[in-house]
Amino acid sequence: MMLLRRVLLGGFICALLVPSGLGCGPGRGIGQRRRPKKLTPLAYKQFIPNVAEKTLGASGRYEGKITRNSERFKELTPNYNPDIIFKDEENTGADRLMTQRCKDKLNALAISVMNQWPGVKLRVTEGWDEDGHHSEESLHYEGRAVDITTSDRDRSKYGMLARLAVEAGFDWVYFESKAHIHCSVKAENSVAVKSGGCFPGSATVTLEQGVRIPVKDLKPGNRVLAVDVEGRLIYSDFLLFMDKEETVRKVFYVIETSLPRERLRLTAAHLLFVAQEHPGNASAGNFRSKFGSAGFRSMFASSVRPGHRVLTEDREGRGLREATVDRVYLEEATGAYAPVTAHGTVVIDRVLASCYAVIEEHSWAHWAFAPLRVGFGILSFFSPQDYSSHSPPAPSQAEGVHWYSEILYRIGTWVLQADTIHPLGMAAKSS
Repeated sequence: MMLLRRVLLGGFICALLVPSGLGCGPGRGIGQRRRPKKLTPLAYKQFIPNVAEKTLGASGRYEGKITRNSERFKELTPNYNPDIIFKDEENTGADRLMTQRCKDKLNALAISVMNQWPGVKLRVTEGWDEDGHHSEESLHYEGRAVDITTSDRDRSKYGMLARLAVEAGFDWVYFESKAHIHCSVKAENSVAVKSGGCFPGSATVTLEQGVRIPVKDLKPGNRVLAVDVEGRLIYSDFLLFMDKEETVRKVFYVIETSLPRERLRLTAAHLLFVAQEHPGNASAGNFRSKFGSAGFRSMFASSVRPGHRVLTEDREGRGLREATVDRVYLEEATGAYAPVTAHGTVVIDRVLASCYAVIEEHSWAHWAFAPLRVGFGILSFFSPQDYSSHSPPAPSQAEGVHWYSEILYRIGTWVLQADTIHPLGMAAKSS
C-alpha cells in the first residue's frame, strides 16, 4: 500500500508538471551507467557560470565588509588543511580565514588537485582581505573569495585548475589572470546555501493536543498551530519538510520581540509576516484582509529590522496579537528544518511565520505548492489511517532538500524577476 501511495503521488504531480513543459533538464536515464566526465580547461578570461559574479545565478550580491571587530567576524573560520599552501604575505593568517562554504569547496578542490597532478598541491594567494587591497565590494572582504594557483606555479595547469574548481562546487570561477584563478561562493548565512528557509531543530510548535514539541519531531499526521487566510488560529496538517538537516550548524537570524518577549530563529531567506508601514492601524484584526494586503505582508527574515511589527500567539489563547521587534541579530544553532503545513503557515516559537522561503511573496509560494497539497489530500482519502494521529509512526523523512522544492526553485528562477527572489537563493545542488 505504501508503494501504491508513492506511485499515486508521483504520477499525480508529474501529470501536473509535465504539460507545462518545465523539467529538471537533461540527465542520465534510469539504468544507464554514468559516463566518465571529460574535463575541459577554462580559456583565459572565461568564467563559469556565464553571468556576473554578484548575481543570483552565481555567488550573489555583496553583503558588506567583514572586519575583526564586526558581529559577522564569527562567520569566518580558519582553514588549516595541510594539503593547501597559503601564501599569507601579511603574516596575519587572514588568507586562511573564509566562510565555511568556501572552506568546504577549497578542501574538495585540494583533493582534486592532488589526484590530477600527484605531488602538486593547491596554493591560495589571496583569501579574506581586511586591508582594502581589492576592488570595491569585492567578495574577498567577506571571506567568500579566494585566488588560487598550483604549488609549482605552472601556468599551463591553470586552465584545468579552474575547471577543477568548477567541479569542486565553487559558485563562480574566473580565469581572471595568467597568474591566478579567482573563485567565490554564495553567502554563508543562507539558505540558500543549503536551504532557502529553515528553523533550528530546537524551535517549538504546538500540536492539536495542546503540547509543544521541537519542530524536528514533527511527523505526518500531526496537526500544528497555524493561521488560515482570514487570520484565525487553526490546527493545520503537517505534510512534510521542504528541507531537513539534523546535524548541520547554521547561522540564523534571531527576531526578538518585546511585550510579549518572544524569540524566533530562522534563516535569511525565510518569510515572516510583518505589518505594513503605510498608514492604517495594522492589527491582528485587519490581518483578516488576507496575507499581503493592507494589514501584514511577507518579508525575508534578513530584511526585518527593529521597530517592525510581527504577530505572536496570545499566551492566554485568545488569538494573535502584535509585537514590536526589539532586536535582530545572528546566532548559530544545530539543525535546519522547513515544515510545510496544509495552510502554508505555522506558529513557531509563538511567532507566526510562513512555511515558505526564497520567493518574497507568500501567496505565490502557497499557490505553487497546491499540487502537493492536492496529492496529499488524495492519499489521505485512499489511506486515511496513515494520516491520523492514531496510526503507527510514519517512516522518518530522508535528509536534504525535497525534490518538489528544487523543481519549484528552478521554475521560479526562470519566470520571476530577480528582485522577488532572495539573493542567497535556495540550495546550491553541489552542496
